[in-house]
Amino acid sequence: MLQRIEDIDAALVDRLQHSAFKYFLKYSNPENGLVADTSIGGVPASIAAVGFALSSYPVAVERCWIARKEAAERTVNTLRFFAEARQGEERHATGHRGFFYHFLHMDTGNRAWNSELSTIDTALLIAGVLTAAQYFDREDDETETEIRELATFIYERVDWRWALNKGDTISMGWKPSSGFLRWRYHGFDEAIILYALALASPTHPIPQSSYDAFTSSYSWMTHDEQPYLYAGPLFIHLFSHAWIDFRGIQDRPMAERNWDYFRNTQVVINVQRDYAERNPGQFVGYNRNIWGFSACDGPPPTRRMRGGRQPKVLGYAARGAPLGPDDGTIAPWAALACLPYDKQAALDGTKALLTTYPNLLLEGGFPGGFNPTVKTKRPEGWVDDRTVGIDQGLVVMTIENERSDFIWKLMRQSPVIRLGLERAGFTGGWLEGAEPQELVRRVG
Repeated sequence: MLQRIEDIDAALVDRLQHSAFKYFLKYSNPENGLVADTSIGGVPASIAAVGFALSSYPVAVERCWIARKEAAERTVNTLRFFAEARQGEERHATGHRGFFYHFLHMDTGNRAWNSELSTIDTALLIAGVLTAAQYFDREDDETETEIRELATFIYERVDWRWALNKGDTISMGWKPSSGFLRWRYHGFDEAIILYALALASPTHPIPQSSYDAFTSSYSWMTHDEQPYLYAGPLFIHLFSHAWIDFRGIQDRPMAERNWDYFRNTQVVINVQRDYAERNPGQFVGYNRNIWGFSACDGPPPTRRMRGGRQPKVLGYAARGAPLGPDDGTIAPWAALACLPYDKQAALDGTKALLTTYPNLLLEGGFPGGFNPTVKTKRPEGWVDDRTVGIDQGLVVMTIENERSDFIWKLMRQSPVIRLGLERAGFTGGWLEGAEPQELVRRVG
């Protein structure tokens, strides 16, 4: 008897999710919990990748990939490091004012690459810390009790108010040599979770007016007569959403348009697919099922392009649709990460990628990017030689949100997330006791 299509799809998704999770077992330091930014040897840790790892360990427990005790030990080692690591204005500290540097040396945990004290990456780390605290809830277990205590300490130490730098919106970061960066989180981007955490802080909260300032410069476009909130790179529509269940809840800009961020992401997926189908840049490989325009690495400068194309390749860039930039580079993990929002588009896109480019996977996971317009001996063209920690974590989390509602359910129960959203002005849906718009499923 032939296997049902649904069973085949479920097996594929399970395999890809498990492969993505294995990144955190292979590319982390078990002594301090730091996770390498990418799979390339010698690179520093990314604190955002640590946040995704902390959120992925509970998924792994529920999926029986690791034991709960092992996950708890990994988690508590990570939280001990961040609680005890050196904070201060000196150049080689781990953090300052409760924030942490974007990149840290894997062994010492000191600042790496002259990186900035990153507000958004600290927020993604804290989101993972709070996920761990929500999951490891056993009162009679010393390790799990310590996880919750450390999580509270790490979160409450962050001086979100300082990060406003006397302005209305949160600064993107700070450096000991030059002070605050000149850029701020203003207008739609991945920072909703940053503002939610900052608003809910019991020690250093920011005012609601900061969130209002953040949303005041939202940019709207129309697709198939449907207005939607525009941001070109796909990751912007996925990062905060990995932790926050936006189904049926609305802040003021969304309420004014009878809209929500979940449905907005669904439209953005259609925008990306339509753009790939139109393929205005005439790049090789684009079609309605092969798409994914987001922040990722790209090919180095080259003149060897298929079809006589001579595009300017962008290296690392936040590619987007429909306004670009675009150089023929596709983020291959993007379709799979859209599973909770448009299951059919995600499955069709993932299967089309693996059928068209069967040698695309690296160690069973998707690389950071590839560009089939670059002329090489393989149909994939240029392929990133690394997998990326935040990509793998996003895949683990979003797949699980589709399969079981797991991360969303955990964080709907988080007092911090709830309070932060309420202070931002979100109302409706699960914030008022209603079930999310789609069925809540248990881990199978």
